[in-house]
Amino acid sequence: ALIVGTNRPDSNTRKVARQVEAIYAQLNVPLSVLDLAQLPPEIFSPSAYAKTPDTFRPFGQAVLDAAGLVVVTPEYNGSIPGVLKYFIDLLEFPASFERRPVCFIGLAAGEWGALRPVEHLQQIFGYRNAFLYPVRVFIPQIGRQLDAAGRLKDAELVERLRSQAAGFVEFVERLQKAPV
Repeated sequence: ALIVGTNRPDSNTRKVARQVEAIYAQLNVPLSVLDLAQLPPEIFSPSAYAKTPDTFRPFGQAVLDAAGLVVVTPEYNGSIPGVLKYFIDLLEFPASFERRPVCFIGLAAGEWGALRPVEHLQQIFGYRNAFLYPVRVFIPQIGRQLDAAGRLKDAELVERLRSQAAGFVEFVERLQKAPV
């Protein structure tokens, strides 16, 4: 499953995620896309902490059903978007991330390409016993990286995403064959 880590409308994160979707399609790997812009509004009620609304169930089930997770996150104020953390908090514990492979793509307006948010996510997922794929892709100065159609212009950067995707697929397959 691919997690679009913001609910900002028409975000650069979603634009990058579309390219990542296309890369996985070229690898013949089906992805379910969990776009946080599509989260049902009722999950933001304070009562959702006590009882998660039924409308959240498809999101949580998609995570549980995923062989692996690809998280695309922007950098907001030096960390992950609050909606991404909230999404993580609503997921079933511990089954959502326990022994689940996960990889990260970060993008930011600054020159570090969301290094801090990806490191924060690695801490969260590591705490939850996920298997962290070590190859991360950072996209700095995202405003300069996208063309008018919202696609990455830098062929070398797109190749890094392809390489990460191919490696992650192999990582997931090897973990599926490993004894428990």
